[in-house]
Amino acid sequence: MSAQQIYMRIEEKIRTFQPTDPGFVMNPSHFEPELIHLIEQELANVDPLTRKQVEFELFNWGPLMALLPDQDITEILVNGPDEIWFEKGGTLRPYLGKFSTPLSYQSFLNRVCFEAGKHYSLENPFCDGCVRGFRFHFCAQVISQKNHVLSLRRQAESPWTLSRLQELSWASIEQLDYLQNAVANRANFLVVGPTGSGKTAILNALMNSISKNDRCIIIEDTAELKKPNGSSVSLLTRKDPNGLLPAIDQAELVRHSLRMRPDRLIIGEVRGTEAKDLLLALSTGHSGSMGTLHASSASQALIRLEMLVQMGAPQWSLQTVRNLIGMSLNYILVAHKNALGQRRILALEKIASVEETGILLEKII
Repeated sequence: MSAQQIYMRIEEKIRTFQPTDPGFVMNPSHFEPELIHLIEQELANVDPLTRKQVEFELFNWGPLMALLPDQDITEILVNGPDEIWFEKGGTLRPYLGKFSTPLSYQSFLNRVCFEAGKHYSLENPFCDGCVRGFRFHFCAQVISQKNHVLSLRRQAESPWTLSRLQELSWASIEQLDYLQNAVANRANFLVVGPTGSGKTAILNALMNSISKNDRCIIIEDTAELKKPNGSSVSLLTRKDPNGLLPAIDQAELVRHSLRMRPDRLIIGEVRGTEAKDLLLALSTGHSGSMGTLHASSASQALIRLEMLVQMGAPQWSLQTVRNLIGMSLNYILVAHKNALGQRRILALEKIASVEETGILLEKII
């Protein structure tokens, strides 16, 4: 008998003892003794490998357990109980493993959210968090139409450094030397690039070269950045899916961070009205600050930044916004991921001047 068949037999027994509502999480500590005995009977004469597969699906991450140990797998995308993909070496590949039943898949998703301390509902069908060394995003079936969708992105276990970027051929020695000097001289950076281009990894590497005496205030939606030293602090936004607590966005965290004696401000991703507060802070001090932004080029990043600042200050003219950007930022570092999945630093461009026609950029490396 296959692992799937055994699991389905056990699931039928569980249904008679346990609720099958959408929030159900299979938890052996809550099983009645009679149910535990029935499960043990089903698994008594099963070979060890099959038994392990069934137990993984009952109480753990099911078929994904075979993928988790492989550190070369950077992303796992689950589109449904029988549609799993993973990224390895920059290439997306289908995975043959699948969940035995819809209830098994539902229980797995509930376990992920439970482990991460997150909650989803009909009113709040999305949630983000970190669990088992992965950043995850969940999208409920009410939005995706067919199945619940889970996206897992692995967070690096070993710290990102500039030398590691060079070992992985993300950048040349000359580029990294220039970047290290720029960080030491307290230049203000934006690391830009499309999704999956390695922006967070590069930002972590830049932070690793920060002086141990510099206090960084790190602001994120999801914890992905590593504190460079003991004096630094990480702040996370808050969104209560139950609506009982007030939301705290990045703009508010930027304002509060200025009262926390920061030497540098680090923004995980500039994506909203916090752009205005961040640039105002940079224009009056706090040099050596950094952040990431979704854009394919330095010029596109400037356009996006202008739009985000104007969201926070619609009364400002475009020229005022551009002057603020020119006073606040020194460099835009462009990350790139090619068709083969290889990541590298595409360019470092310096904000040279602000003219009536726009912001002029000078390519450095």
